[in-house]
Amino acid sequence: MPNNDILNLEKTAEDYKKRLALKEKRITICAGTACVATGALKVQQAFIEQAKSKGVKLDIVLKEEDAGGTYLSKSGCQGFCQMGPLVTIEPDNIFYTKVSADDVKDIIELTLEKHEIVDRLLYVNPATKAKCKNVDEIDFYKKQRRFILEYCGRVDPYDITEYIALDGYFALRNALNMTDEDICKEMIDSGLRGRGGGGFSTGRKWDITRLQKNDKKYVICNGDEGDPGAFMDRSIMEGNPHSIIEGMAIAALAIGADEGFVYVRAEYPLAVTRMRKAIINAVENGIIGDSIMGSSRKFNLTVMEGAGAFVCGEETALITSLQGNRGMPVPKPPFPAEKGLWGCPTVINNVETLATVHLIFNMGAKEYRKIGTENSPGTKAFAITGQIANTGLIEVPFGSTLRNIIFGIAGGVTAEDGSIDEKNFKAVQIGGPSGACLTAEHLDLPLDFDSLRDAGGMIGSGGLVVMNQTTCMIKIARYFMQFTQNESCGKCVLCREGTKQMLMLMDDIIAGNANEGTIELIKELAVAVQIGSLCMLGKTAPNPVLSTLKFFPDEYEAHVKHKKCPAGECTSLIALIIIPELCKGCTLCLKVCPVNAIAGKPKEVHVIDQDLCIKCGVCIEKCKFKAIVKEGAVQ
Repeated sequence: MPNNDILNLEKTAEDYKKRLALKEKRITICAGTACVATGALKVQQAFIEQAKSKGVKLDIVLKEEDAGGTYLSKSGCQGFCQMGPLVTIEPDNIFYTKVSADDVKDIIELTLEKHEIVDRLLYVNPATKAKCKNVDEIDFYKKQRRFILEYCGRVDPYDITEYIALDGYFALRNALNMTDEDICKEMIDSGLRGRGGGGFSTGRKWDITRLQKNDKKYVICNGDEGDPGAFMDRSIMEGNPHSIIEGMAIAALAIGADEGFVYVRAEYPLAVTRMRKAIINAVENGIIGDSIMGSSRKFNLTVMEGAGAFVCGEETALITSLQGNRGMPVPKPPFPAEKGLWGCPTVINNVETLATVHLIFNMGAKEYRKIGTENSPGTKAFAITGQIANTGLIEVPFGSTLRNIIFGIAGGVTAEDGSIDEKNFKAVQIGGPSGACLTAEHLDLPLDFDSLRDAGGMIGSGGLVVMNQTTCMIKIARYFMQFTQNESCGKCVLCREGTKQMLMLMDDIIAGNANEGTIELIKELAVAVQIGSLCMLGKTAPNPVLSTLKFFPDEYEAHVKHKKCPAGECTSLIALIIIPELCKGCTLCLKVCPVNAIAGKPKEVHVIDQDLCIKCGVCIEKCKFKAIVKEGAVQ
């Protein structure tokens, strides 16, 4: 039977806050996928064992009438992934990075018992070398606007009462007292646009589905996040699953649905586990299930694991997969809002979109529209990776610039030697395989749906891959082309065969086998693939190639006409040579060459046999005098 006591949300929130206030301190360990992979769970176990051996009161469950000691909890992703495992200590406002199980003893002895800082665990600003005690002093955090992600690094994803204590499920309760039309109107007024890449009005999508005459309707959460380098949706599912459940339940009230599915990539086991646990908790406590919070409305949720096909991020392919068939898109119209899962009207929203819904209802559509831009209200989460100082999960208001993200939040672009300089920046891929490579001329472009579209890019799901001057843009374009070619479901001939032919032509360029006609043929194929593909996978597959052709024509010319790779990454187009003036004849390169391609006597200039050289680059790494270079590459 459901525990209806929890439905008194005010009392539940007050009780939780009272129990937490009884504790002297709270230690929160980031338990997102990245931190778990680097040992967060070992850190948690070390805290439990060390506290026991030292007689320190440490609780992993908040109990009534249990005063004193420290509460140890886990959170979802706190965003600063490369600095994990992360540990925060409140109310001292201490933030430790790269914590290992071996560090726990010092944290207990110094921080908990003596109120001292463990200096070696503080984040060090790479520019100023200043040590940062808390997140308020770290540019990575203080230059963001964490809105959807705010509670991901604070809430225990397994504790429904903590979510309620932070105003969770209040929006759902209020929505129960609204008409379906009023719910849709609030969403339309908020201006929320789909965060999965399309940017369609969420409220309009709900309203279209609401108006369909059908006894059965569905709500689907699209958690099939497949872009390389993207992990926004995964982190929200892991860190704040109840926000998604609440958003889906409000959507169900809006359209008249009584059943929903959360479609999650099977490669996200932690997200699957936490979503399932959150749904069980929500049902057990009467939030959803056969009665939504004691009302006559019902809403049942099921988690389904996807088969790992990128194309299932497309809504009709996802529906096909949910129905037990191979994930392949179908023509539209009719749209899922009219005829979706098992032929019934269906709303499909992505994770980030649904996690925003309860925040809009709690603050009001008018206040929400004050964030972001007029046509792109709110914030957007980005997974930023590549050749930058700080990788991780970030969130900024729409209208923020790439300059602020890359050089402010992410700390700047790194060179091969680890130095950070704005001159290192070459390009950023935004929007994943469907997006585009943008250049320095776009650094001050406001990031929103419309501005990026005008620049030939797209927000996509929110992946940002930053590249420095050593990156070959042709190889980057080829990588994304290979990805989309591999992920094509094969239904459309032009997508299946056209992307394959484009990939082969890119291989010709990299291998030095292209001619002037190759570029024109690629452009012709790209247009054909865009026009002839059924879904957005095919229609956007040529984007990385077309954007690099547009913004880096000199690099293509160097490859095609001069048979040179300026970045020195295309092995067929480079030659390793020894500069006589710099060679000291130390023989170190000769000793490390795996194919004996280097000849020379001690203290004499060495030479490389180009027929034998496999261009592995080991000699370049070992040469202390920088005498070996890639001929034709920018040094």
